[in-house]
Amino acid sequence: MAKPPRRRGLRGKGPTPRAENRPAHKKYQSKDESQRKRVERKRIDRKRPDRRRDPKEHVDTVAGRNAVLEALRAGIPAKELVVANGVDIDERLEESIRLAQKMGLGIREVERRQIENMTGIANHQGIALVAKPFQYSSQKEIFARAKSPALFVAVDGVTDPRNVGAIARSAAAFSADGLLIPERRNAPLTAAAWKSSAGAAARLPIAQVTNLVRSMQDAKEFGCFVVGLDGDADTSVDAMEIADQNLYVVVGSEGRGLSRLVRENCDLLISIPMSNTVESLNASVAMSIALFAIDRKRNAI
Repeated sequence: MAKPPRRRGLRGKGPTPRAENRPAHKKYQSKDESQRKRVERKRIDRKRPDRRRDPKEHVDTVAGRNAVLEALRAGIPAKELVVANGVDIDERLEESIRLAQKMGLGIREVERRQIENMTGIANHQGIALVAKPFQYSSQKEIFARAKSPALFVAVDGVTDPRNVGAIARSAAAFSADGLLIPERRNAPLTAAAWKSSAGAAARLPIAQVTNLVRSMQDAKEFGCFVVGLDGDADTSVDAMEIADQNLYVVVGSEGRGLSRLVRENCDLLISIPMSNTVESLNASVAMSIALFAIDRKRNAI
């Protein structure tokens, strides 16, 4: 009986290799690609600085050569001037150092990356001014020192510190007795706010209040009419008949306006007439116009 022919082609080859081990198979090629990417990622990671060794500080600062110089000229309460190692010296930097020395501030040299971590700004130009925490008055002190008729200014949800600073500047210009700022959902008096106030923050009593509605109720007990700025109000600022009374004027954010509870607790809502109803005013501009109108009415009486 004849024996069946042997399959000589399979002799000595063993089991079939796995797909990822066969060069012609797409799994083998994708494996090579993934290995190449892993090597590339490791190479990039080695170039990146270890952020764990240099944590972000994010302290209250003013950064940039022009901004720091303007802040020092305005007399912002500061703790120290921080300068990057090996930074190029120009006239702005020289004047900043002279002003810092005149104010008795410490001057510290650090790595550029440390200034970025402190300020949160990459383009800091190698210099930053670290501000002191703002020293607030209390609402009780502000009410006690108010003249007659009193004029208090308050903000509701204004989160841009530059707007807060500009409002402080307008309040001081029109002889307001103080500015009330909520502790939550509102920008505090930062270095940026101080800078925008152009020094008014040093002349105007400013208080942080825990609850703005409670502050409004306190003002009513003090004898104030609470007036809210609202673009949809029927009464315009020019038609306001209580300008000669004790006033507590509150403005909301440009986008959201006054919050519901604040609006409901106002004695009067006023608007600023505009020829173009499509446009809107930011909080600081609206407050400036309202304070100007109140001041004009008071002086005309």
